[in-house]
Amino acid sequence: MLRIRSRGIGEEAPISTTVIDDAPFTGFHARLAVACSGGPLLDGYILSIVGTALIGMTAELDLSTTDISLIGASALIGMFVGGALFGVLTDKIGREFMYTADLVVMAVCSVLSFWTESVWLIVVLRFVLGMAVAADYPIATSLLSEWLPRKQRGTLLGFQIVAWYAGSVLAYVVGYLCLTFFGNGSWRWQLASSALLCAFFLIVRQSSAPESPRWLAQHGRADEAAAMIEKFLTKRVAPTDLIEPTEAEHQGSIRELFTPAFRKRTAFCSGFFLCQVTVLFAMLTFGPRILEGFGMPAGTWMDTLGVALISVVFLIGCLPAMRLINTVGRRPTIVWCFALMIFPVLAMGIWPHMHVGLALVMLCLYAFFCGGPNVLDWTYPNELFPTHIRATAVGFATSVSRVGAALGTYLLPWSLDHLGLGTTFLCAAAITAIGYLICLWGAPETKGRDLSAASAVILKPVPPKLPRGGRITGDGIL
Repeated sequence: MLRIRSRGIGEEAPISTTVIDDAPFTGFHARLAVACSGGPLLDGYILSIVGTALIGMTAELDLSTTDISLIGASALIGMFVGGALFGVLTDKIGREFMYTADLVVMAVCSVLSFWTESVWLIVVLRFVLGMAVAADYPIATSLLSEWLPRKQRGTLLGFQIVAWYAGSVLAYVVGYLCLTFFGNGSWRWQLASSALLCAFFLIVRQSSAPESPRWLAQHGRADEAAAMIEKFLTKRVAPTDLIEPTEAEHQGSIRELFTPAFRKRTAFCSGFFLCQVTVLFAMLTFGPRILEGFGMPAGTWMDTLGVALISVVFLIGCLPAMRLINTVGRRPTIVWCFALMIFPVLAMGIWPHMHVGLALVMLCLYAFFCGGPNVLDWTYPNELFPTHIRATAVGFATSVSRVGAALGTYLLPWSLDHLGLGTTFLCAAAITAIGYLICLWGAPETKGRDLSAASAVILKPVPPKLPRGGRITGDGIL
């Protein structure tokens, strides 16, 4: 019998296994993982391609430092709005409706970027792109987590961040080729190139599951959920076994994330995510400028390939981390990785005049150690929240993280100009240290648990309030 049941507040989570959690891994799961990776890959591509496009864009449009900062941060601000808005909508109206619509929006904005002549139009288009990308995270990762067997859940949710870095690496490769063969004037083609990736993933998504059976069952569509499980998992279940009365009582809202049942998990998921990407996004978006500060020639293939190398190491660091979260566990992986991330940026802050080769090594070390938090960015919020607020939690954590990413991206050029490399990297070390403390405080262990058990919250019973001078006896309160 399939039991996809969550719990009311204070109620123990079921420990029985489910058809989905114990299903064998099949080609269907692999296709779904690839389809869901489209959003993260496009995120990495769209946010990174602007780094190389700015080389030609700055000269042609005569961009100021403020213009560059706005263009770099606009997509991240859009992600803040999109994550908060579309996470809630995904829990209310389902994963299916916007599963492909967000890709269409990304494609249209990418094509329109080719004809832009105004800085503010570029900012607006990248703001909308950010909203569309953020919409994909709660949709795709929630859908994926609600279909995956427990043994593969951590690995394939971690694979989504590998797709992000693959997109980032691809962006720098495309940018390098465009600059090499077509010159600085190719920036329009660079910005428009993401439309091709949108078209590819639109095709891939046609062969994957349109909706989550857990969400269907929660919203009174148990017959459809049972049919979908039979179609994709070849397991027949009775629709009545899929009804979740305790889940059906909840509609899901951002406000519920701050109730006693979930507020610590909300603070943890949002906090470590914010501290991680504040440094990471600024580093990737303005990587060429950082390397220039350490002595690498500006506006050449060297700085572009240098940042591409760092992106590759970010990707490589995810590979051992994907194994560690299933062997060592989620908590030890994220705690130790955050601790190790502090040292490279701290060294660059203390010694801002180090040789550019050593600086590149330090940046690569940070990128490698970042693998642990990277693979848990979407694993943790998908595992720690039940079906009725899962997408809301993913969207909210993404939104909060993009506040830090937008501030980091906006302030980095200013910080390099006014505070210098040393102070800038000391600030980065401090932010990373805060992330480490957040993980020590709040990181739970969810390795090997089925999805309903991992998201369970058991509150301690509240003792009755006694009248003045009263006491509890076997017969009641006196």
